[in-house]
Amino acid sequence: MAGIFNLVSKLFGNKYDKDIKTIQPIIEQIHQEHEKLKSVTNDELREKTNALKARIEKSISAEKLEIETLKSQAEEENDNAIKEGLYNQIDDIEKSIVEKIETTLNELLPEAFAVVKETAYRFTHNQNIQVCATDFDRDLAAHKDFVSIEGENAIYKNSWVAAGNEIVWNMIHYDVQLIGGVVLHQGKIAEMATGEGKTLVATLPVYLNALSGLGVHLVTVNDYLAKRDAEWMGPLFQFHGLSIDCIDNHQPNSEQRKKAYLSDITYGTNNEFGFDYLRDNMAKRPNDLVQRKHHYTIVDEVDSVLIDDARTPLIISGPIPKGDVHEYNELKHKLDRLVAVQKKFITNVIADSKKLFAEGDTGEAGFKLLMAYRGLPKNKSLIKFLSEEGIKTQLQKTENFYMQDQSKEMHKVDEELFFVIDEKQNSIELTEKGIELMTKEIEDKNFFIMPDVGAEIAVLEKGTLSDKERASKKEELLRDFAVKSERIHTVNQLLKAYTLFEKDVEYVVMDNKVKIVDEQTGRIMEGRRYSDGLHQAIEAKENVKIEEATQTYATITLQNYFRMYNKLSGMTGTAETEAGEFWEIYELDVVVIPTNRPIIRDDKDDLVYKTNREKYNAVIEEIDALTKAGRPVLVGTTSVEISELLSRTLKMRNIKHNVLNAKLHQREADIVAEAGKASVVTIATNMAGRGTDIKLSDEVKTAGGLAILGTERHDSRRVDRQLRGRSGRQGDPGSSQFFVSLEDNLMRLFGSDRIAKLMDRMGLEEGEVIQHSMVSKSIERAQKKVEENNFGIRKRLLEYDDVMNQQREVIYKKRRHALHGDRLSLDISNMIYDTCESIVSQTHEAKDFEHFKLDLIRFLASESPVSEEEFNNLNIEEVIEKTYESCYKNYQLKSENIATKAFPVIKDVFENQSATYENIVIPFTDGMKTLQVVTNLKETAEQEGKNIGLSIEKSVTLAIIDDTWKEHLREMDELKQSVQNAVYEQKDPLLIYKFESFNLFKDFVDKVNKEIVSFLLKADLPTQSNVQEERRQTQANLQTSRPEMATPTRDPQNPNQPPAPQQKTQPVRVEQKVGRNEPCPCGSGKKYKKCHGR
Repeated sequence: MAGIFNLVSKLFGNKYDKDIKTIQPIIEQIHQEHEKLKSVTNDELREKTNALKARIEKSISAEKLEIETLKSQAEEENDNAIKEGLYNQIDDIEKSIVEKIETTLNELLPEAFAVVKETAYRFTHNQNIQVCATDFDRDLAAHKDFVSIEGENAIYKNSWVAAGNEIVWNMIHYDVQLIGGVVLHQGKIAEMATGEGKTLVATLPVYLNALSGLGVHLVTVNDYLAKRDAEWMGPLFQFHGLSIDCIDNHQPNSEQRKKAYLSDITYGTNNEFGFDYLRDNMAKRPNDLVQRKHHYTIVDEVDSVLIDDARTPLIISGPIPKGDVHEYNELKHKLDRLVAVQKKFITNVIADSKKLFAEGDTGEAGFKLLMAYRGLPKNKSLIKFLSEEGIKTQLQKTENFYMQDQSKEMHKVDEELFFVIDEKQNSIELTEKGIELMTKEIEDKNFFIMPDVGAEIAVLEKGTLSDKERASKKEELLRDFAVKSERIHTVNQLLKAYTLFEKDVEYVVMDNKVKIVDEQTGRIMEGRRYSDGLHQAIEAKENVKIEEATQTYATITLQNYFRMYNKLSGMTGTAETEAGEFWEIYELDVVVIPTNRPIIRDDKDDLVYKTNREKYNAVIEEIDALTKAGRPVLVGTTSVEISELLSRTLKMRNIKHNVLNAKLHQREADIVAEAGKASVVTIATNMAGRGTDIKLSDEVKTAGGLAILGTERHDSRRVDRQLRGRSGRQGDPGSSQFFVSLEDNLMRLFGSDRIAKLMDRMGLEEGEVIQHSMVSKSIERAQKKVEENNFGIRKRLLEYDDVMNQQREVIYKKRRHALHGDRLSLDISNMIYDTCESIVSQTHEAKDFEHFKLDLIRFLASESPVSEEEFNNLNIEEVIEKTYESCYKNYQLKSENIATKAFPVIKDVFENQSATYENIVIPFTDGMKTLQVVTNLKETAEQEGKNIGLSIEKSVTLAIIDDTWKEHLREMDELKQSVQNAVYEQKDPLLIYKFESFNLFKDFVDKVNKEIVSFLLKADLPTQSNVQEERRQTQANLQTSRPEMATPTRDPQNPNQPPAPQQKTQPVRVEQKVGRNEPCPCGSGKKYKKCHGR
């Protein structure tokens, strides 16, 4: 099949060739524009930026004017229906502006790219570039030493500090980089090989899209890259008067971070962009918002961010009542015993299986083998036994037999086990025998058995108990159900922790804390925790402090965050294998960009051994041979455990080497700097596969270049390709070789049966190896199976979050309206209407006038606007309309009365204490609860209290939405867990989740509307009230599910977050420091303290 595909590609060309062919005419236009710019002066080159900006502004000036006109009309309009129509028109025009800007940018692309290329050329060939100084240059010169002011001129140097080191600019865009830039601007993914200069490529579309003034975000995988790239590429943009900043340089919720988002170009990490979005949707005032609308973003290492990191959502959480109450410590001793008993039992089963195989009874031996596999699939003795001739084949035969007819015979295999593990599905289940063992010393034999709530309640209903006794029994039954449900969940998580999660593979224990190791990069993910109680279970297993449970306050997946941008693009070295997923989830097309120089790396076929011991011995021998040849070696491992095993073996052989893994990540920069030297051996987990650039000397290139040795095939082909990509950059020589054994996880779970059978038929002796392209392709097919499985998991996660996202958009939109206040009156009007509709709908059909009157008084503090006769005779729409008109009129009168009451006090404060206070707090109560309403003192006094009503609406709406939303998120989390049991009833959990979440959200919106409207209509100023100065509250005890900034100190606003580890001190060149009494570098002639030093 592959041969036919290759033949068709040669005859008709493949997709990527066609993609490049369509871009080629644009590259020609860029060259033509670049030729024109070679003769212009530096000032004329800079003026091109202003000219391009003016053309964009001209293309949308009519639409901007129309928006201003419509906003003025909306503010003066009193009719809510007309007002809503005007705001809808504004939304439509804003969408058309984005489309017009994109059309104009496409027209300007050749000129803009030529400007950036010519700027890079002039910085490369000139130590100093002189231009007429602008105000922007003068401000820049006050803080940056690569710009200086001499009279009316600004001097730009071609050297500056990036990541603490001085760099001299020496890069000019070549054609394949121009192609990459066009692809990124088109909103696609540019796949470019290692060393092809992706950071430089991004400068082209970043400059072009920044001209619109709507902001460009460049997203990186870590804060080091974000800060480095912003400093490295910044002067190219600043030369043209474009502002640039990095959000990771500033604290969350700070003025500096807000300013960073207002820059033309903003660099930062994916986590921080996502968390800032969530924080903005928890803000209490407009000034607290830091982000503006999401316009255009480029994601560096796009596969890592949008695929690997997208598996877990971003979560901001806070403490919950009784968050430290759990049964992990109480139950873990029972689990210790249970796991120990199963291990002993499985050891005997494996021994019996070996004996039966020796006697030739393959049927019974296969049965025992399957029992051992379902009991403890990661048992090392079992894995070794399965690598022997014919054993794995027999296991697969037996498994196929018992799995037929929907596994109806599988209970015979499981009945002797204490628990059953399905490693492929990552699930575990306690058996009857296991429950019996765990309850052996407990009097209550139903300790782990869930009560049948439906049947028990039916018995209670039929009984002769009094209503009070029946209610008490029901409450007791439901409490028992809740306790046992949580207990069984705790046991299942502990079982997973003991049997499926290995220390130094999935996680490490450092500083008395369990820290997750990212399986894709091998790096420690500081601050991140497994969800659903699993992390607490691992903490109990490792005897470290069990952290308290938390409650979700705000959450979003990275997939849904990045889909908010008007245009999304990305760049990486390995996206081709995930092209289908990128298109299906993000509608992102992948374009493979050709390399500037041909790749001459020798990618050898995999070497396949029967056992791990044979494989690792072969790896050591190969390392010895390569180092003697003077070649550097990079050994890639998939876990900390394997890297340490190889390190111990190399020490015994006296082979010098460096180890880079999650425990030793602080030395990353030093180790990578040495990795390209002759005969240097570097053992690294997958963290060495991304974002590292290993440079070689001429001596090493002559010896054959960098040798890559992979000790195991990763589940994902991308990770293997990243490892290969460290060698052979920019036409360098090199080689790559993977060593595989039948005991590897990938081969055990998804490896082709044909490889096992082939090795059996060939009768290979110990230490012998298979090497053939057919075997390598078979391994790639196994990887594809895993990738498909992982894609299914990610897609499922996204489908669940899509449901949440629809709800999130509705609530966050309401919240934004409340925060800004411009459309809030319309929302309040709609809430009153919806509440009236809900009350009338519930009572009109039954003609229950008494209930209708009672609900009006209870929720809306209003008398019925219709008589009983009218209520019974009018149709439902007429009753709703009359009720709404009456309630809305009452509300308007109430707002005016409150403003009249409060204004004299506010006026007195303004006249006597306005120099002291800017904002004041007015207490507002409905008799049950009191809310503090913040209003601007000066504005309120000038408007004679007319804005008090809006301030009340804003404060009440925000407070009630935030409280009920947290509760709703908890209910949604519980729903997501509970629907998973639907699979046992042959139902799709996702469908049930969608149906139930719709009902939950409908009830939630109804509750929010009623609470807001009820409070606004019933509340008043307290009889004893004093206007107070506003005291700003901080959001204390909030935690994020991923690390924030790499600061060595604790955040005073977030004491629960542990301090990040100290980074190794690097040589840093400090920016110029100006004395307070020295002349300001901006050239103004003033002292620094009276100019930019203020």
